[in-house]
Amino acid sequence: MGGEYRSDYENSQIKAIVEWKNREPSVVSQGLGTLAAPLAWLVKKVIPESAMRAVLNGANSAGEFLADEGDIRKEAGVVSLEELRYKNLKLSDELANSVHNWAIGIAAGEGAAAGAGGVLGMAADIPAILTLALRTIHKIALCYGYKTNGEEEKIFVLKVLSLAGSNSMAEKNEALMTLKMLQVTIQRNTWKAIEKKSAEQLCKESAVAAIRSLCKQLGINFTKRKAMQAIPVIGAGVGAAVNADFLRDVGWAARRSYQQRWLVDNEKWDLG
Repeated sequence: MGGEYRSDYENSQIKAIVEWKNREPSVVSQGLGTLAAPLAWLVKKVIPESAMRAVLNGANSAGEFLADEGDIRKEAGVVSLEELRYKNLKLSDELANSVHNWAIGIAAGEGAAAGAGGVLGMAADIPAILTLALRTIHKIALCYGYKTNGEEEKIFVLKVLSLAGSNSMAEKNEALMTLKMLQVTIQRNTWKAIEKKSAEQLCKESAVAAIRSLCKQLGINFTKRKAMQAIPVIGAGVGAAVNADFLRDVGWAARRSYQQRWLVDNEKWDLG
């Protein structure tokens, strides 16, 4: 649907989205090596699921709060953020690229500082990097004209983070399928079709389930990424590289997910 109305740029981005969907998660190639494996249990001690759950419950709200939309409107030259939902995909991509690059730089700096402290630094690093990751997703959503202040939108954000933190193609495909279903649900406004109180309860239950699943997934993901960071001597360099790599994955997951939403909402792409 809508293919005849697509620009060459939009066609190129659809191709890039499909290629990205079929690409194996980067963390798969970061399996624990001989030296890193004995350190994995240290990482698990520092980031138990209960602690991760507490961080995610707060980090999503913090990420939303920190994602101010004023600079996005100013840079895009629009009065209302909603204009970006129908304005120009290339413009939104340029805005998102700026947000993405900034986040990678901040992540590297934070990772270097935390990594210098080895395991002790990691305890502070995890909440910081999760808050930055969620802030980045919220901010990139704004670049495409999507505000993330509704309960269903917050679940969408958590699923984007799940997509970025996939440990296998199976997890990535599952996250992609869930995002597609959420997109259809939001587009059709079916949340509002349900009696308000029931809808709010359903959203809360879905968010709790999403966070519970995400905690387990990120625990494995961070263990693979951060085991070498537990060594103080090399932790700073590893911390910078690992955090930058994670935010690179987060940014692309957000960009591709919101690009797809923009294209579908503008009837440029029929996902079937």
